[in-house]
Amino acid sequence: MDSSAKPGHEKIVRRKLSEQVLERLHEMIRTHELKPGDYMPSERALMERFGVGRPAVREAMQSLHNSGLITISHGERSRVNELTAGSVLTQSDELARLLLDSAPANLDHLKHARQMFELGMVRVAAETATEADVADLRALIDRQRAMLGDATAFIATDMAFHRKLAELANNPIILSVSDAMLGWLFEYHVSLLHRSGSEDVTLAEHAKIVDHIESHDVAGAIEEMRRHLERSRVSFEPHGSPEDQADP
Repeated sequence: MDSSAKPGHEKIVRRKLSEQVLERLHEMIRTHELKPGDYMPSERALMERFGVGRPAVREAMQSLHNSGLITISHGERSRVNELTAGSVLTQSDELARLLLDSAPANLDHLKHARQMFELGMVRVAAETATEADVADLRALIDRQRAMLGDATAFIATDMAFHRKLAELANNPIILSVSDAMLGWLFEYHVSLLHRSGSEDVTLAEHAKIVDHIESHDVAGAIEEMRRHLERSRVSFEPHGSPEDQADP
């Protein structure tokens, strides 16, 4: 019997040099030896530091670039990027699209997650919104009303309204997750917007939500948002009825 297969024995797997270089570079960024905005060491400096050839360094650097940790620009030295919740989620955009395209159920799951997320956001908004916040929300409703007849602009302004609610949580991760979910849904919604017929209902519902936020009526704001999202829940279904096609 092969001794490597015996209990207690772990098979040693040789790793590519580029993977080891990548691990070292990750550590340099994690420990802030390399900080956001810093230039990356030259290829020659990294070759000498790690005792490897140019191909291993280049492959590791390309992996860092692909993951968004650094930016490689032709004719310029590579720089370390500043990591934010938004930049991390942006890196997953293509994977998210593939996930949503792979099975209709995934889109349903995203809509459900977005609904739970928005109910939490509107709770915070009703608890903490200032007069200036309320004025901003009402201005967005007015701007959206002015976009009637322009499908893409109407939905973009709708997204801005919901983004403002996310901003009121004063949490960059919440804002970035909200942006990501709305962005993923936006692609599906615009293609169906020609069947829209309830923009006026959307505007009225937004106004009611803001009324509850202004009066700090937490329960009322949550219930109005729940109805609002439930009505538009099927707006991304190809076979949804026209009255359901209005709000992202």
